[in-house]
Amino acid sequence: ALAMTAVGCHHDPYLDILPLQKAGMDYEIIKQVKGLKPTDAEIAEVAKAKMDGFSDQAAVALLQIARSEHTPHFAEAAGNLIQSGVSEPDVLIIGRLGQLKDGAGELQAMRLTGLSDIAVIEVARRHSEGKTALSGVSLAKLKDAGVKEVTLCELIRRGVRDDQVRDIAFMKAHRASDAEILHKYSTTT
Repeated sequence: ALAMTAVGCHHDPYLDILPLQKAGMDYEIIKQVKGLKPTDAEIAEVAKAKMDGFSDQAAVALLQIARSEHTPHFAEAAGNLIQSGVSEPDVLIIGRLGQLKDGAGELQAMRLTGLSDIAVIEVARRHSEGKTALSGVSLAKLKDAGVKEVTLCELIRRGVRDDQVRDIAFMKAHRASDAEILHKYSTTT
């Protein structure tokens, strides 16, 4: 009878939610996190994301994204993107593209050079598809040469390579319009 009692007693392991409380997370959201059965390491990541400025809901979304993308250490990369000026919704998009583990440092640097979230997401999208994209250095050179942001985004979408940047900057220095640049680089992959 004692064996039956021992087998019948099943308690969930103690879940330390103190880091979430210390981070200032709402109790209803903490209950939602507990429902996900997180590990202690995941709780620490969610708490760090919250302390880095993410809303409660976004911190939980980051955990869910991290699980689906197999990115156990997501908070630092996500926090760095937020601190560089990438918006919370756009960090979540970057996470869904699987780019919080591999390309986040480069994406952060791009944002710090003044590129828009749209350009940063386009680079992240290309990387997630296994395609090359203009590097942050190349994008900064083109921006400094006077190429407009909308044109930069289109050049990224078209798969313009870093080795083509010198020619584009040369065209811009010789007063080529952005339309002329896009015409010349219309069929890049």
